[in-house]
Amino acid sequence: MKKQPVLSRRSFLAGSLLGAGLTVPAAAKAQTLLADLRGSHDVSTLGVRPGALDNQSVAFQRAIDRAAADGQPLFVPAGDYLVSNIDLPSGITLVGVPGRSRIRYAGDGHLMFATQVRDVRLEGLVLDGNNRPLADYAPALLHISTGANIAVDDCMILGSTKDGVVFDRVAGRVDHCTISGARGAAFLSNDAQGLSIRDNVVTDCADNGILVYRWNEGRDASIISGNRIERIRSASGGTGPFGNGINVFRADDVMIANNTIHDCDFSAIRCNAASNVQIVGNTSTQSGEVALFAEFGFQGAIVANNVIDGAANGISIANFLDGGRMAVVQGNIVRNLQLQPRYPTGEPYYGTGIGVEADTTVIGNVVEDAPYAGINAGWGPYLRNVIVSQNIIRRAPIGVTVSVVDGVGSSVISDNIMDETPDGAVVGMHWWDRATGDLTKQRSVPEPLIVEGNRTLS
Repeated sequence: MKKQPVLSRRSFLAGSLLGAGLTVPAAAKAQTLLADLRGSHDVSTLGVRPGALDNQSVAFQRAIDRAAADGQPLFVPAGDYLVSNIDLPSGITLVGVPGRSRIRYAGDGHLMFATQVRDVRLEGLVLDGNNRPLADYAPALLHISTGANIAVDDCMILGSTKDGVVFDRVAGRVDHCTISGARGAAFLSNDAQGLSIRDNVVTDCADNGILVYRWNEGRDASIISGNRIERIRSASGGTGPFGNGINVFRADDVMIANNTIHDCDFSAIRCNAASNVQIVGNTSTQSGEVALFAEFGFQGAIVANNVIDGAANGISIANFLDGGRMAVVQGNIVRNLQLQPRYPTGEPYYGTGIGVEADTTVIGNVVEDAPYAGINAGWGPYLRNVIVSQNIIRRAPIGVTVSVVDGVGSSVISDNIMDETPDGAVVGMHWWDRATGDLTKQRSVPEPLIVEGNRTLS
């Protein structure tokens, strides 16, 4: 009698790849092969049962500790795993089948936590909070405190009753993940040590999308790029701390690029006291208040080549009173604004395409359908060294409003095209009150303002 061959995981995979008639889903095959070629352990051979209804925390933790001690990845086959209070040691790599290896929170503590670790990688896992309460000490389903070379890749983080993921003092990356349904923020980084947040999908979170914070203002240099963020609410209320797609606070040198952000209760991108921030190439649609915001105590911002369609105000470079200054606003498209924000904030006027105050150039932008003004320069005495030039403004009651109260600094409004600005192409303002006629039609303008070369089409 011919002896039957033993079918190992490796021979099974090889046979599948060579067309031996044994099939597994493509994603499972690729991910399993990746784990197998790495020489990984398998949780199903270490006492963990995929799909078991009972709590498997002890066995799951034992498998993690064994894999980390052996310096091997740990493969998590497709199935549900009901666990709590999992601690991740240094050197652990958990690899699952994307969308099918579901680690479900059983309650009574935290789901996954790590502290003072390095070389931790989670790949192809679903972390499901089951909408069960986290303990008071646990801020998120996945919380890593002080970590180097941390990677969360191609994972889904769902159903958290707090934040989805929190990193404190972490260097690493979060890439190609889906974070949805968090009752707080999708992702929060505090005091990053070198972090990239790329190509993720963030949806349906109750308070915020992606947050990059520091306890004290300083260099952060996080990169937030290529993310798709949708339907961010402001369940905790307030007038701006919540309801933002991306919020950067006290974190300098941050790059925010090529994100697509839709339907946030407040801002698509809001940067507070964040110097040297770059907001470049993003698309913002249906924002409830200011679409792109740089405010309060920052020095240096580039806001360029963004598309804004739908907001109360388009772009705001604000709070010179508190040290907010120095920006370039260039090449943006801003359109379809509203006179009122989604939620009352106490401010009397919205409907402006671009607003700036100090040491800022506004060049080469297109603003269309702004129900108050296309561009605003200054507010009361808070105006210094502003250039508004070579912009196109269409269908706005006023093309450019500019502060002309005593004590304002120099500003130049030149070579802009105004089309359908029935209440004036350039109008001087005392705070919120109109103080002049159309300055493009007057022989003299209040010093130190310069208005020249502007063209009004109708």
